Amino acid sequence: MNKLKIALIVLLFIPSNELFSQIKLPRLISNGIVLQRNVKVKIWGWASPKEKIKLEFKTKTYSTEADQEGNWTIMLPSQKAGGPYEMVLKASNEIKIQDILFGDVWICSGQSNMELPMERVKEKYGEVIKNSKNTNIRQFLVPDKYDFKNPKTDLDSGNWLSANPENVLEFSAVAYLFAKEIYEKQHVPIGLINSALGGSPVESWMSEEALVAFPKAHEEAQKFKNDERIKQIETSDKKRNEDWYALINANDKGLSDKNAQWGQTNINDNDWSKMQIPGYWADQSIGKVNGAVWFRKEIEVPKAMVGKPAKLFMGRIVDQDFVYVNGEFVGTTGYQYPPRRYEVKPTILKEGKNTIAIRVINSIGNGGFVLDKPYYLAVGKDTIDLKGEWKSKLGTEMKPLQGPTFIRWKPVGLYNAMIAPLLNLKIKGVLWYQGEANTFNAKEYAQTFPAMISDWRAKWGQGNFPFLFVQLANFMEDYPEPRESNWAALRQSQLETLKVKNTGMAVTIDVGEWNDIHPLNKDAVGHRLALLASKMIYGENKITASSPMPNDSKFEKDKVIIRFANVGGGLTIKKGTELKSFAISNDGVNFVWANAKITGNKVEVWNDKISNPTVVRYAWDNNPAAANLFSKEGLPSTPFEVKKK
Repeated sequence: MNKLKIALIVLLFIPSNELFSQIKLPRLISNGIVLQRNVKVKIWGWASPKEKIKLEFKTKTYSTEADQEGNWTIMLPSQKAGGPYEMVLKASNEIKIQDILFGDVWICSGQSNMELPMERVKEKYGEVIKNSKNTNIRQFLVPDKYDFKNPKTDLDSGNWLSANPENVLEFSAVAYLFAKEIYEKQHVPIGLINSALGGSPVESWMSEEALVAFPKAHEEAQKFKNDERIKQIETSDKKRNEDWYALINANDKGLSDKNAQWGQTNINDNDWSKMQIPGYWADQSIGKVNGAVWFRKEIEVPKAMVGKPAKLFMGRIVDQDFVYVNGEFVGTTGYQYPPRRYEVKPTILKEGKNTIAIRVINSIGNGGFVLDKPYYLAVGKDTIDLKGEWKSKLGTEMKPLQGPTFIRWKPVGLYNAMIAPLLNLKIKGVLWYQGEANTFNAKEYAQTFPAMISDWRAKWGQGNFPFLFVQLANFMEDYPEPRESNWAALRQSQLETLKVKNTGMAVTIDVGEWNDIHPLNKDAVGHRLALLASKMIYGENKITASSPMPNDSKFEKDKVIIRFANVGGGLTIKKGTELKSFAISNDGVNFVWANAKITGNKVEVWNDKISNPTVVRYAWDNNPAAANLFSKEGLPSTPFEVKKK
């Protein structure tokens, strides 16, 4: 009988409570954790049924016994901010948790603008990153997972990391800049739990119980409890994607002709078309096609830039790119949103003529180079502008690629896998940046978003903890005439959510970018969230923390008078001498631009051609670029719609 068989026989005779008697802690409760100060704190985990557990902390010992299912909890008395401390748990095994801090714990959730890390904005915040070392600001990054069947009790991975120039690159930029400001004012440890996922709608963050009130979303959630269905969809999506890319790679002339590798330097490109970069090839000589398009540009590099590491900035490209400098591959980016920043080794550039070649793959919509982004080659402070005329040639045309089924965004999945495992941890509040994914059902968001907030509060069992959220930033091109806007309607739903107790909204219609759904100015967003927290939580009652918002309105025969709250030192016009972006209507359907003037904490709105107005809108557009009503403290008024009652 071999050793393995003997071992198995021995295991059969060991009582089960001894075999599985070791205590286990959730992933969250690990070295470096920040626990919530000034409240009783729950420490929890698993063990064998009825196993006795002891916890030693600050010279005291706390005891408990696991229940029949092996679950156990120990409540620690309220602790003041501070640390680091050590905690030891003892049963049949011993677990030591080190470097524990007590401070304020924030759940940081939503979609990509919350998820976006400091690494993505490192050029803008280089000095902030350089000076980021602070063991009192920490982040736990929740892994991106979903589960449609049951709420999970633990996380698969994750660690607590303290801020420093290396670690902070993984921190949520909005959350870190918020934490940095709060810490500088309060000198209290801040724990950030980063549980966000790009593209996720609010329904994916709601529990199944909360979804019952929304039958369509609830029905959708039921469909994805079927593992076989998920497997079939994933298999189909994968095959469709692989087949499309295999075909484009096989047919791309720039790849298939062994004597004409279009990324190399020795290519005769005299017959190539010309195209202005930045821009989209649908608007220029190539026309509206999907597929692979190659671009080439010769530049003159002075001797002073040779033999040194360089950085190539190619703005943003729709969708995927492969970049070569002097025939040498320097990098690729697989989708349209990240900024293109490529490192060029010191040995690549040469004095005189140099060639940059880019293969761009566009699977659907218009392919090309996003306007108003940086396009240049840099060596130290010396730069070469890359905007202007490039040569271009179609490698191959393709039929549009049908997009994947984003299973991870389906209702309830993210709540079960990314929120449910956090519910035992006491928190200070929530920072939320989401909504872009719900602009297609903007009015319903006025019900789903408050329902999610109530759902989380009920599940955490901490009453109406602070819930601070970011209103959608300005995005896309502005429009010269009043029109309907899903983005504006979503902002209105966010505004109406302030009726929910102990919520705060940071208005950001002045810090977005028309050509980027992920604006770089995360400092303003973090700052405005910090203002809300400072007033609502940390007792700075004298500051103006919220943007001006309509409080009540009076509809008269020839004008509307709107009184504002949160005006601080008063209302003001930030750009120009006249208020812009007000629109008025007498039927709620047809709107015209309106005149407007500030009178104290009120704004009067009128148009001489409109009698008996019934609706007034302000900044009602995807990108209300002209909107200029601010408080004197520099906070923009929220966009809004007010109707005659």
